[in-house]
Amino acid sequence: MSKCSYRGDVVLDVKHETCCNVVHQDAIDRVGQLEVSVVEQLSESFKALADSTRIRILFNLSRRELCVCDLAEVLGMTQSAVSHQLRFLKALRIVKSRRDGNTIYYTCDDAHIIGLLQMALDHVTLTATHEGSE
Repeated sequence: MSKCSYRGDVVLDVKHETCCNVVHQDAIDRVGQLEVSVVEQLSESFKALADSTRIRILFNLSRRELCVCDLAEVLGMTQSAVSHQLRFLKALRIVKSRRDGNTIYYTCDDAHIIGLLQMALDHVTLTATHEGSE
């Protein structure tokens, strides 16, 4: 049986078998479920990477420690807007701060999130390179 699935404006012709109408208990027994708290933590981590401003902030902070003024200048944003995003990232413990006199410097505090960011960046770069060679 052939069914169509939709992705945005594109219709994908996908061949699917009909449901077998049998519950395969042995397969179900071998599949684990994530704890609700773990799913919520994962969701929060991905939310941090789901915003273009936060991606830009994390990219810069993964390279070096910066203050709000420096980040605002690099990103072409107001200090207030940068501070707002930093508060969000700090609440998730993805960035940390340290005070030096009157200046507060920020840096990444979660190597795993930076690893995810780098993997996503590598993926996008590789995909763009692959599409350009076709």
